[in-house]
Amino acid sequence: MAGNFCPFLPLLLVMSSLLSGGSGEAVSRDQDGSVNTELWCVAKNNAEDAALQGALDWACGPGGADCSPIQSGGACYFPSDVLTMASYAFNSYYLTHRLADSSCFFGNTAALTSLNPSKGNCKFQSSSLVNNGSSLVSPISTGQGDLNGCSGITMQWFSFLFITHFFMVVLLVTG
Repeated sequence: MAGNFCPFLPLLLVMSSLLSGGSGEAVSRDQDGSVNTELWCVAKNNAEDAALQGALDWACGPGGADCSPIQSGGACYFPSDVLTMASYAFNSYYLTHRLADSSCFFGNTAALTSLNPSKGNCKFQSSSLVNNGSSLVSPISTGQGDLNGCSGITMQWFSFLFITHFFMVVLLVTG
């Protein structure tokens, strides 16, 4: 009775694209079947502004991050948005020093994300995490992780899986 499922299919497709495709996540599949996930090191939303500013100053000073885009006149210069400017500096440092154990920690004010933090003309470079089906190949280190920034991703996947399973149950019950 696949005909009974047809009215739900457009809704399922729309929900699927809204929950996964419109999220800003950067995931792609190569011709060899491996999955590439882009990662960024960003400031945590719950970090104190003073801690962010201190970590930002360190990243742009002794840390050696390329902070020219967050200087006055740069594409990522948002003087009232410490979170974005710190994220840019953290990500720059992370890409330059990704072999260090704590390259995306900054006193627990930063975390890795697969959500692209770019805003308008302010473009953040990413690193790639490659899954070839049997193992993960990463040009990055996985240091001290934190799941605070994962709640949005978790909710999107949970919603998608819940809706998908709901429609599968409806199909089985009505079929």
